[in-house]
Amino acid sequence: MFTFELFIIFIMILLVCMIGFKKYVWFISLGYGFSISIVGVMLLILFWNQLDIGYILGAVTLICYGIRLGGFLAIREIKSSTYNSKMKKEISDGKNMKFPIKVILWLSCALLYLFMTSPIIFRFINNSGTDNIYYIGLIITILGIFLEALSDLQKSKAKKNNPNRFVDTGLFKFVRCPNYLGELIIWLGVFISGVSSLTGIGQWILSIIGFIGIIYIMFSGARRLELRQDRTYGNDNQYQKYSKSTPILIPFIPLYSVKKYKWLVG
Repeated sequence: MFTFELFIIFIMILLVCMIGFKKYVWFISLGYGFSISIVGVMLLILFWNQLDIGYILGAVTLICYGIRLGGFLAIREIKSSTYNSKMKKEISDGKNMKFPIKVILWLSCALLYLFMTSPIIFRFINNSGTDNIYYIGLIITILGIFLEALSDLQKSKAKKNNPNRFVDTGLFKFVRCPNYLGELIIWLGVFISGVSSLTGIGQWILSIIGFIGIIYIMFSGARRLELRQDRTYGNDNQYQKYSKSTPILIPFIPLYSVKKYKWLVG
């Protein structure tokens, strides 16, 4: 299970995630996006001798996803003064965080990103080739990327037009966190793309841990956003109506709030 290629990919993820030592939230933002890109790059480099169109598409999809997400987050960090001022009130700058804690966070994030991408990594390692299951997973991943990118674009446009109002237009009519929904769909696709190639309990365990991990993170993120929006828009009757009638994360499923679930640490 722990092959030379898997080790090299993990080392590259660690190197990318070191950006979080500059600002600890970058472990889970910029480090996240660009780590996924480096996985795609390393798949092309390490397995160049077995590449076919399917493998190339899978690796390039990871690269495009990571660059899109990392680039979006970087631009928001640089250009959005409104976002940065709001986040300073919500998230600690980490200046008082002890170095050993940062190291633990660094290692934990890198392992999670490795586990999340492990289904497709193991397909390359096992040299299983591509099949219908792989292409179904790849299509689902691409749909998730499109959904996430569209929701980020719609939110940015809505906030530019009215920065003081919650967003309930476009995809936000159907679910309050469509970008997080896009993330779930992306990683569902990645998981599916590798399931027909997994061999041994170890590969299954790592793949399942990665998938469960991102599900937990997305629901935790939805809870964090819900609590923040409650503080910001809690006295707005329109927001109250919107939040009580629009599912928070999964469309058409009547789950309207997760703030009572304190085990979702966000």
